[in-house]
Amino acid sequence: MSAFVGGYIVAYVQVWRLALAATPFIPLLLLPGAFYNRAVTSLSSRMQSSYNKAGAIAEESISSVRTVYSFVGESKVAQLYSSSLDETVRLGIKQGLAKGLSMGSVGINFAIWAFLGWYGSEQVLAGRADGGNILTTGIAVIAGGIALGNAMPNFKAFAEGCSAASRIFALIARVPPIDADDTTGKTLEKVVGDLELRNVDFSYPSRSDVPVFKNFSLKIPAGKTVALVGQSGSGKSTVIALLERFYDPLAGEVLIDGANIKDLQLKWLRRQIGLVSQEPALFATSIRENILYGKDGASDEEIMEAAKSANAYNFVSQLPRGFDTQVGERGVQMSGGQKQRIAIARALLKNPPVMLLDEATSALDAESEKVVQAALERAAEGRTTVVVAHRLSTIRNADLIAVVQYGKVVEMGTHEELMAKGEQGAFAALVQLQQAHQEAEAEIGAETAELKDKIARNSSSFHKRSVSSSRKSFEESRLSTSKRDYSMNSNQGNATEKKAKVKPQIPSFRRLLALNRPEWRQAFLGLSGAIAFGFVQPFYGFFLGDMLASFYDTDRSKLRHDIKIYAGIFCGLAVAAFVVNTLQHYNFAVMGEHLTKRIRVRMLVNILRFEVGWYDRDENASGAICSRLGSDSNMVRALVGDRISLIVQTASAILVSFGVGLSLSWKLALVVMSIQPIIIISLYTKKILLTGFAKHTAKAQHEGAQVASEAVAQHRTVTAFSSQDKVLALFEAKLEGPKKEIFKRAQVAGLGLGAANFFLYASWGLDYWYGGKLASAGEVSFADVLKTFFVLVSTGRVLAEAGALAPDLAKGSQAIASVFNILDRETEIDADKPNAQKVEKVEGNIELQGVQFSYPARPDVMIFKNFNLSVRAGQTVAMVGQSGSGKSTIIGLIERFYDPVKGKVLIDGRDIKTLHLQSLRRHIGLVSQEPTLFAGTLRENIAYGKQDATETEITEAAIAANAHNFISALPKGYDTFAGERGLQLSGGQKQRIAIARAILKNPAILLLDEATSALDAESERVVQDALDRMMVGRTTVVVAHR
Repeated sequence: MSAFVGGYIVAYVQVWRLALAATPFIPLLLLPGAFYNRAVTSLSSRMQSSYNKAGAIAEESISSVRTVYSFVGESKVAQLYSSSLDETVRLGIKQGLAKGLSMGSVGINFAIWAFLGWYGSEQVLAGRADGGNILTTGIAVIAGGIALGNAMPNFKAFAEGCSAASRIFALIARVPPIDADDTTGKTLEKVVGDLELRNVDFSYPSRSDVPVFKNFSLKIPAGKTVALVGQSGSGKSTVIALLERFYDPLAGEVLIDGANIKDLQLKWLRRQIGLVSQEPALFATSIRENILYGKDGASDEEIMEAAKSANAYNFVSQLPRGFDTQVGERGVQMSGGQKQRIAIARALLKNPPVMLLDEATSALDAESEKVVQAALERAAEGRTTVVVAHRLSTIRNADLIAVVQYGKVVEMGTHEELMAKGEQGAFAALVQLQQAHQEAEAEIGAETAELKDKIARNSSSFHKRSVSSSRKSFEESRLSTSKRDYSMNSNQGNATEKKAKVKPQIPSFRRLLALNRPEWRQAFLGLSGAIAFGFVQPFYGFFLGDMLASFYDTDRSKLRHDIKIYAGIFCGLAVAAFVVNTLQHYNFAVMGEHLTKRIRVRMLVNILRFEVGWYDRDENASGAICSRLGSDSNMVRALVGDRISLIVQTASAILVSFGVGLSLSWKLALVVMSIQPIIIISLYTKKILLTGFAKHTAKAQHEGAQVASEAVAQHRTVTAFSSQDKVLALFEAKLEGPKKEIFKRAQVAGLGLGAANFFLYASWGLDYWYGGKLASAGEVSFADVLKTFFVLVSTGRVLAEAGALAPDLAKGSQAIASVFNILDRETEIDADKPNAQKVEKVEGNIELQGVQFSYPARPDVMIFKNFNLSVRAGQTVAMVGQSGSGKSTIIGLIERFYDPVKGKVLIDGRDIKTLHLQSLRRHIGLVSQEPTLFAGTLRENIAYGKQDATETEITEAAIAANAHNFISALPKGYDTFAGERGLQLSGGQKQRIAIARAILKNPAILLLDEATSALDAESERVVQDALDRMMVGRTTVVVAHR
């Protein structure tokens, strides 16, 4: 812009009338840019919002890939993702059209020259200026016009930046109603622990028409342990959320030591409260760092004591890396019980005066539960403890028990007081529901004891059928029975992964263009437009030089005649520039948007073919994968939509310019052309340097994106432990690398662009000097010198624009490599292998035969060695054992999430490696310990179990899972939105939806991994009856802690 202003200053000094005549046209030059800026800002914002919806589908599916695989939902996800991208494509094409209209406005420059040529001739004819003045003024105007033209393409970056900034600043400026950073509140000198909910009215903001509490009151005395019991969805966990001040009540007060928690500093308040949730949330870091979330700066001794109190120390110390073991994204490297124990250790490290336990022991086996329950009871001494419990046996020693029903406390007292009410009491009724299970559980306990005795008598015999032949190896195997197989510190030497990995390389650009083959018509039109505009540039220079030379003609009548012709030519060039630019950018936008959608869909389709183990690698966490889906595809779109068109345009302009220049004055043209390679080399060197920097920057940005994604996904845990500052510090540390890389890239770009501009202007000087020398010698006319100069100047400008592409080309090359690394990778476990044997019917015989297995993350820790298990069709087999003993590993092998190192997994006598996996999985139903729901309606979540399910089938499945009643009670019924990962539902409600989904599938083999662990007594009884009926006639494998 400064060059534009400087050019007009020179023009005013030389021929002020001519400069003044040009000044009113400046708005015409700026209006297209302003239009483009406004249009792109709006379209960019809408495109981002549109893609966010599609990106959420991809992120949700990738983070819940086991559920997707188990229910053969790969094609459903791909179709939903593809249809969600349609709006993004439409908006992108509109953006391309807006750019074409804006870039076509360069023709305004040509039209202005038509006017200035005429007006300049009038100045010469009137004797107010000579040819030299007009030439100088014209060159100044050209330089200013070139500068403005170079600035205009950058308006897009500013527009997109403004669009992003508006959302960012709106987010930064937003003051949340519940502000954890507000320091105006007060703090208490000492927290005794008296808690009270007084006359509270509450409903969740997302379902404001469904009241949870109405005039709810509850007093919790200091130092007491108060248990909240009641049906699933009765509001027990809501009490926890209100005490943590995740929400504020609509009416009433929440008090601690008589002080309204709204008047207290929120971070201080949450430091006084320890929370262990029903579904423990761990972060993708080490066990040590996860426990440290409870207390920053805690010593190793404190960490170990907390782990011992939570019964986590033994299994952690047996791991090869101990407390430095990485737990994986959301703790996927841990079994359910192991995750819960780490979460309990985190809360105990905090040593708070108030402890909130939301089913803290629900995921533990009997032995671990006993020890942890004792630890929690010891930890509860001297502090106020609120326990949300479904298993009434765990709260027998509570000081007070509050029965919550229909949003009210209907009973409160000690265990003895409430039991004394007999059948008339709500608590006694709940106890009676669970007594129906006690005899069965006692029998299981007796069988377990008998099994332990048998193990003690004959360990060598048990070796053949169990996870390990000794207690030591049994303990070592605990972590390794995790539900996914790759940790952050994974062994990169794993041979099987080497086979699947594709060596990163820059693929042929032809392969990328081949993906655009369906848009060949648009490619032809876009290339035609680019080539045509490449012709326009040198023709503009040619006629401009010819026109300026005519000002030196002494024949006035000829001057008038020639200027009229040139004015007509420039008007024609203006129209041509508008038409071909619109044609070029619109058609390349169509190409780029369709290519982007095609790449994204194909990437997701291929990603959803990869074996489960691939997802467990740190670089393949869901946040990083989705970042690649978004950023890499966008970079490829920019490469095809913007960069190719400019490269073709540049190539055509160079060919025409050099051809015309050589025909006018080959000596002068050769001199000017000889310096062009130096410009190209300087730009190419900059590109090579940027390629290396872009590679490292991309990796660092992925790491930062993963931290942000994980923090947002587990924001309740971050909030409860007041860990916002810790997460922000980690996020900032991850961004430090990209910042340094950007500084380096900026320095290289500055030097490269400076060198390119130096050689560009040096070529101008050389052109003038040598052109003047040739004109003096009579070897070339003055007109040809000007024409050659302006023709080659236009080429120099185009080359400078192409030089600005170097950073994008560097990024684009890495993006292409990243895309094809995904598209080319062959999965180790292909669920849709074409030549595999299709499974039409499954009887249900299951056999694990001589299985040897270890997770790729820890190949030195053997989980199964010569493991054998046979389940006959129609049998129900329960897998029991300590947390981490290998029960869930069996589920993973039957679903073929992993393959054994040795041995076979057989179904109906056939090795499942030879079977078509998707057709096999259609006959297997899985209900996991932690249910995964998708961000759709309840109807859609249930129907996920069967394609084209009827309304009747969905309702019957919900009735069988004891879900129909609570769904029907919701205002929108089955159309109620479940929220991201089912956050709008309680744990028991989520589990019942997951069970309904499995029931709808009507599988021959049913896999239940603690399927009823999150249900209250009444719901458990009904659902267990439904599951018992469902087990009839089919093979069922039950993983059970109870």
